[in-house]
Amino acid sequence: MRYFIELSYKGTPYNGWQRQPNSVAVQQVLEEAMEKVLRTPVEVVGSSRTDTGVHATQQYAHFDLPAAIADPGRAVHSLNALLPADIAVHRIVPVADDVHSRFIATHRRYEYRIIRQKNPFLTHEAYIFRPELDLITMNEAAALLLRYDDFESFSKIHTSVKTFRCHITEARWYWQGPVLTFSVQSNRFLRGMVRALVGTLMQVGLGKLSVAEFEQIILSKNRKEAGAQAPPHGLFLVEVGYPAGLLPQAEL
Repeated sequence: MRYFIELSYKGTPYNGWQRQPNSVAVQQVLEEAMEKVLRTPVEVVGSSRTDTGVHATQQYAHFDLPAAIADPGRAVHSLNALLPADIAVHRIVPVADDVHSRFIATHRRYEYRIIRQKNPFLTHEAYIFRPELDLITMNEAAALLLRYDDFESFSKIHTSVKTFRCHITEARWYWQGPVLTFSVQSNRFLRGMVRALVGTLMQVGLGKLSVAEFEQIILSKNRKEAGAQAPPHGLFLVEVGYPAGLLPQAEL
């Protein structure tokens, strides 16, 4: 049987989502806990691969078992008792055997968070950046992302993707209390794309790039033309969308 698992995690101590040798990743810690609770080896396949230090308030993954879980709610409780404080499982839901957490997702939404002064409650969850940024100009530049679909300029180089095309449906900056937030939603993202977008848009906000120059960076399809990546600890995967009716409404 196939199941979806919904979880969240603070990425600070982990070398990203994906299991890899000689480092600790979220996937590894989750699979080890699931093997103990479900009494069988488990491989989870994530909807998105977050990088080192990146957080997720909503992440989905799927896994297969030879038999049904008798009490998914109890399994969630047992997993949370085993997992470290920075990883939490919210629910386990049965799905059809051909439903893939990554390929069937309709969209992902990320947020990047910036604060202007030190905050002990946001030390590892927001980028401290003191200079003032021009939000109006940054939003003018961000709006251009909805007009294009090739974002090679913001992708890590030497990545093995077949296409650099992404359909961005939201890209905007706004204040949430003391936190300056960039929210971006797309059907897919390239490796390093959101942090490269943030770093380049910040150059616009500082007056070092014009909106027209930002547009030329998009058109150049050249990573060297874009700005440096923003630090990872300000980035959150906040939403993964699926076709209506695939998953039941989450309990509050």
